[in-house]
Amino acid sequence: MGEVELAALLCAFLAGSEQETRQYFDVGGMTRYVRVDCETDSHVIEVGLDGKSNSRDSVHQALFFAHLTGKTPAVVLIYRDGHVGRFEHEMRHVTRAAGVVYATCRDAFIVRWAQTRALRDAYRDDGQDDLSEEGAVKSLCNLDDLRGAPPAGY
Repeated sequence: MGEVELAALLCAFLAGSEQETRQYFDVGGMTRYVRVDCETDSHVIEVGLDGKSNSRDSVHQALFFAHLTGKTPAVVLIYRDGHVGRFEHEMRHVTRAAGVVYATCRDAFIVRWAQTRALRDAYRDDGQDDLSEEGAVKSLCNLDDLRGAPPAGY
């Protein structure tokens, strides 16, 4: 499964979020736009894949979209190989230095969580995020900093 599909599934976990939203801006007498992978009431979220140098672009995209919207920038890195490599290491430090919320999720977790959503929906109808608030799930995909208001310091 690729970045676009994983980003769409991830965005679906966050209540009230929209995927692939656009913001327009004018430059050089032309109207241009940028897209963000996922947008909530408080955050603009870009998704990147581990082991890919172009995932570093997610920080730039999140910061520029945040500039246009006034929302908090966030990057979620999808782990596919289970270890922290060069780009993941860079991302963790650069996002912190830039004031960008940073989270990680395992790709297999995202797919499995999406596949079992109907089972959870049968027991809830509260319009809340479809994320576990406890247990081992948090070690596989902890998006707490993307819920509701931005954490202090952002």
